Amino acid sequence: MYETSKSKATWSDFEFSILKGSGIDIGCGPDPVFPDIRKFDFHDGDANNITRFVSEKFDFVYSSHCLEHMDDTAHALNQWWQLVKPGGYLYFAVPDEDLYEQGLFPSIGNPTHRATFTIYKNKGESWSPVSRNVQELASALPQGEVISIDLQDTNYDRSLLRANRQRPGWLLHKLYILYLGLNYYLGPKWKGLDPWITQFHPIDQTMRPDTLAQIRCIVKKQT
Repeated sequence: MYETSKSKATWSDFEFSILKGSGIDIGCGPDPVFPDIRKFDFHDGDANNITRFVSEKFDFVYSSHCLEHMDDTAHALNQWWQLVKPGGYLYFAVPDEDLYEQGLFPSIGNPTHRATFTIYKNKGESWSPVSRNVQELASALPQGEVISIDLQDTNYDRSLLRANRQRPGWLLHKLYILYLGLNYYLGPKWKGLDPWITQFHPIDQTMRPDTLAQIRCIVKKQT
């Protein structure tokens, strides 16, 4: 739900200082990071193999909540990395598997996710069968200097995390979708039911206009 706009609301001068010059936003949808940026979405080609469709090099490559939809995260990330000029930056954000998927895969919030993401878990430590370590992915990029990897959880309420990993049934999920609609149209007063709802269904807090549950990674390409 407009994760780029929500993220930008928390940015300092640092983010704007590195995301300058020529740039491309991969998987931007209706929420590009800047209005005049080069936009690349599904109608422009396959982001898994973006170098088949884009030959230019950019001062920065930006992508928010797109990598989790790729067939092979390491391959796609390397493709995106090839678009970065020496001295430029790759900036990407992905959902945190514990805050977003909450122990369930395929993802309840978005069943088109092909992977889940963590910062520090070693292989075999994650509950997810498709977990990817962001630190490892970023460190494997050739001539890359990892500038930062951080968990962004602005306004996330951990008391609402669901410990029960049993997948809710079809009817419960439909009732939850109805509950999300009531939240959207009737306002915050419906959020008081959240602790009760979590007994039956995980709460997707990222549906709220001020809540993040993501990992942000910035890598600089050495000259």
